[in-house]
Amino acid sequence: MILGLDSCVGFLHRDRPGRPGLALDMMEEFRPFLADRLVLSLINREQVQKKGFTKSESGAVLMDDETRKTVLVAYQKRKQEEIMHPYLKETVCIGLLFYIQALLLARYLRDDLDGYPVFIWK
Repeated sequence: MILGLDSCVGFLHRDRPGRPGLALDMMEEFRPFLADRLVLSLINREQVQKKGFTKSESGAVLMDDETRKTVLVAYQKRKQEEIMHPYLKETVCIGLLFYIQALLLARYLRDDLDGYPVFIWK
């Protein structure tokens, strides 16, 4: 709401009461760069292993506390890393990317930009 956007009104995900459609939409941009890359790195470095997960009777897969801590610590460290933003051409912390992209989306929706500059990491 800081930028005047409603997190429940998305473009890619169906609107449902209480479901943050816009937040889910924006996460799609970062899934390969942030989520997938982080998970694969943790698996490849053997920081996360099969023994850290259990399958419940309902079929849900649950993460134990130690594995959860490992993932969260790695995620916090990743957010502190800096990259050159492909559109802004400025060095930014990865943790600010969500805010920056929301700002760019708000500017596009208000006709301040000709198009929305999707975050694509090369």
